[in-house]
Amino acid sequence: MTTLDLGPATSTLADLVASVTDEQLALRTPCPEYSVGDLVDHVGGLAVAFTGAARKQPVPGSEQGGSGDASRLEPGWRDRIAADLKELAESWREPAAYDGMTAAGGVDLPGDVAAAVALNEVVVHGWDLATALGRPYDATDADVEACLSFARPFSTPEAAAGRGPAFGPVLPVPAGATPLVELLALLGRRA
Repeated sequence: MTTLDLGPATSTLADLVASVTDEQLALRTPCPEYSVGDLVDHVGGLAVAFTGAARKQPVPGSEQGGSGDASRLEPGWRDRIAADLKELAESWREPAAYDGMTAAGGVDLPGDVAAAVALNEVVVHGWDLATALGRPYDATDADVEACLSFARPFSTPEAAAGRGPAFGPVLPVPAGATPLVELLALLGRRA
């Protein structure tokens, strides 16, 4: 069994979250339904939900899925979300996290699939946040390859009905695209 190291991606995302100013919370993001504040709230929620998934512990309130709502950001949210992202990375370093079934956002899935979804969420939403803030974004080659292994089968015409509205329609992958650009196109984003 291969374990994933979410540390680099969660660290990058935590730095981005920490850099968000109050004035930037209303900016639009590549996620059509989310402002920066909504996306940051979503990131905080997914960190807790997927930490619970790794530990096979239910997270109260997570069964309705990963909504984002900036109005829920409390004083100190930057520090809380950074700590929750660090805890997320730690939780997936445990080999037992990959065993058996678990649940996140009201969806039952195998542990190894939950880890891939968690990494994908962190990498793609890291790019979303960096783009909204006008900052560069870089992900490790290993993280992007792991995300592509998840996204490719999830992005076929046969899988379109199961994608839901979370990522948007698959976009054409430009010739010569980097792996990150391919990942983003598969998940409905123009890099």
